Amino acid sequence: MTSSLETRLIEIVHGVPTTMHVLRVARDLALPDAMVFSGAVYQPVWNHLTGRAPDYGIKDYDLAYHDDSDTSYEAEDVVIQRVAAAFAPPLCDLVEVRNQARVHLWFEQKFGADEPYPPLETSAAALKRFVATAFCVGVRMEADDSLSVFAPFGLEDLFAMHLRPNPLRLKGAGGWARTTASAKARWPEITVEGEAGA
Repeated sequence: MTSSLETRLIEIVHGVPTTMHVLRVARDLALPDAMVFSGAVYQPVWNHLTGRAPDYGIKDYDLAYHDDSDTSYEAEDVVIQRVAAAFAPPLCDLVEVRNQARVHLWFEQKFGADEPYPPLETSAAALKRFVATAFCVGVRMEADDSLSVFAPFGLEDLFAMHLRPNPLRLKGAGGWARTTASAKARWPEITVEGEAGA
């Protein structure tokens, strides 16, 4: 059963032509376990709530897939090139494709986590590891054009425009101060846990 917030999220995403186009292309390319997550999903919600243009603030479109049959960078690069070829400029440079089955191979070195990054079993599993709970949302376009929503912490923080730390985030992974400051600069209406009045 779809919650009222899920229904609202789906309606908002339907109103963002570029995000819908990325979702449709990902579906048509038949990437395994594909979904769009991060800013291309949560930022349109904030734009809707604050009366901004639907794609305001969206810097890129994070397209995840999960294929553990070959976790080499070479195999991932083939997919990256295939996806880029499916989009016209400038979108071909804005869609960032990552095989979630490879993230554990590079995460610790890139982000300096204090503990090992366990392999992800699915694309949706990555959502449990984002910096803030409001960011932990992904969308997939199904064969019948319907949208499926993945939100392990629910959608309440997203629609409340409230950023609180993800309790499952790896220790030492960092990024909280930088990420929340960047979001606050673009959407001053958000509240950040720990701020006065938040």
